[in-house]
Amino acid sequence: MGVNDRDLSPATYAVVAGRPERTEGAPVNPPVVLSSTYVGRGAAAAGVPVYTRLGTETWEPLEEALAGLERAAEPGLVFASGMAAVSAALDLTRPGTRLVVPRHAYHASLVAARHLVERTGVDLVEVDIADTEAVVAAIEGGTTSLVWVETPTNPMLEIADIAAISTAAHAAGAVVVVDNTFATPLAQRPLELGADVVVHSVSKYLAGHSDLILGAVLTSSRELYDAVRLRRDIGGGIAGPWETWLALRGLRTLALRVERSQANAAELARRLEGHEHVVAVSHPSLPSHPQHERATAQMDGYGSIITLRPVGGQAGADALASAVRLWVPATSLGGVESSLERRRRFASEAPTVPDDLLRMSVGVEDVEDLWADLQDGLAAAAAV
Repeated sequence: MGVNDRDLSPATYAVVAGRPERTEGAPVNPPVVLSSTYVGRGAAAAGVPVYTRLGTETWEPLEEALAGLERAAEPGLVFASGMAAVSAALDLTRPGTRLVVPRHAYHASLVAARHLVERTGVDLVEVDIADTEAVVAAIEGGTTSLVWVETPTNPMLEIADIAAISTAAHAAGAVVVVDNTFATPLAQRPLELGADVVVHSVSKYLAGHSDLILGAVLTSSRELYDAVRLRRDIGGGIAGPWETWLALRGLRTLALRVERSQANAAELARRLEGHEHVVAVSHPSLPSHPQHERATAQMDGYGSIITLRPVGGQAGADALASAVRLWVPATSLGGVESSLERRRRFASEAPTVPDDLLRMSVGVEDVEDLWADLQDGLAAAAAV
């Protein structure tokens, strides 16, 4: 497939991108090439593989597909993990400048940002990413070189105004990186809204089956692409061939999985709101969500993550997680199976995240089965 095929809907593009050329007898799926090195004599020619750490044809189909889904002008860059991708993108921050990050974000991303401060003297400023005025003030309050955005945030589901933040950041000469893992490119395309770089934990929705670890970085800037690619080449956080192939296979059903899981999440959130054993529930589809209107305007869907605070406090949340039989009590998210976890069980989670908050990753099961299991869990929480 080529760049001219990107006018297809994202659902279709996820199915057709990265396929081999349609020559007689060609395979429908790209092959897995298991080689660490390639035959070469004399000076290396552009586009000719030399050594797998620097590039391999096994990565290219997935990188093409991800770039097309995010509407990136440059090829995608796959990494060994989401955190390898995050670290490479964070390294775009110039030493001695300001890095603006959300106060709520994937906790390992915030840990990586704090380590960057220790190594380079970066001025780290944490903000409420949904408060656009506060974000702009933070950008303008110092020599800002990078603004990190998560939207919806992990785990609080705050929605950032990507376009407004990007405009302010660019006026200050800063790069905007958006972690688009929760939304996926089916629900949100940050590059089209003004962001410079998109990061994904491919392990989550894109691959979709909780069976691999992989990350990706996308951009339309050749300068930023070269900088991140160099970081991958030198840092060595490269993707394995089998993981890359499995991720592409998982990507083929992305639209079906996201459509079903988003519908399930919206319905469960509607039922949970006002339930006698629920203290609070959040999902961007709910009119009660503080940024519901922003999510409706900016996104093509509301995502598949719900946050829930049951009665009984932390003990109630733990009781619910122990009582459910269909929902899997586990970290990570974005698989076909529904899972949940109490986020403050991690010491590095933001202290402003309530200790009774459950992050629920809604899967593709029948919504009535999920609801029945949740009711049992809520009853267990109420009995604490």
